Amino acid sequence: MTETHTRFDAAFAAAPLVAILRGLTPAEAPAVGDALVDAGFTLIEVPLNSPDPFDSIKLLVERVGDRALIGAGTVLTVEDVARVQDVGGTLIVSPNTNTDVIAATAARGMISMPGYFTPSEGFAALAAGATALKLFPADGTTPAYLKAQRAVLPKTTRMLAVGGIVPENVAEWRAAGADGFGLGSNLYRPGTSADAVAAEARRYLSALKDLA
Repeated sequence: MTETHTRFDAAFAAAPLVAILRGLTPAEAPAVGDALVDAGFTLIEVPLNSPDPFDSIKLLVERVGDRALIGAGTVLTVEDVARVQDVGGTLIVSPNTNTDVIAATAARGMISMPGYFTPSEGFAALAAGATALKLFPADGTTPAYLKAQRAVLPKTTRMLAVGGIVPENVAEWRAAGADGFGLGSNLYRPGTSADAVAAEARRYLSALKDLA
């Protein structure tokens, strides 16, 4: 196990919530990063269809990389995996099951969290070296769907529900087998203030704490 994977295990155990900062700009990155980490978040991704995403990732790594794992979302190519690593990122999150991207991420000792929707995609992702699986879009299905997949996928697999997750439905998804959650527009939208992000972050963390 790499040092990055050890850090991921600790980060996931502390707060199994991935902040998805789609649309974040480099100017916003330091303040939003501070807000999230101060609230208790330990996993942050900047989707690559955001403005100047590599600049934002680099700034977040410099600002809060000692307290959280930083990386990219919407990673679609092997080349982008390398670019993320070049700016200090360690998380690679995708909306799809691209086994080339997953394998390249694993080969670099980085954290691979690919999107999947069917058991076939889930098994393919794990075989390629995925660290965790991201059921996406979760709001396109039901918790019962995840529960059914839990019956066949390896029990040790970390499963995240992503899409449509709000504090009020965290308990239902957790009961169905979700180990963690990816939080997008319900946590951050372009232009959201750092204070507002911090307030939403605390709501999610409180919802998880209530389940403990």
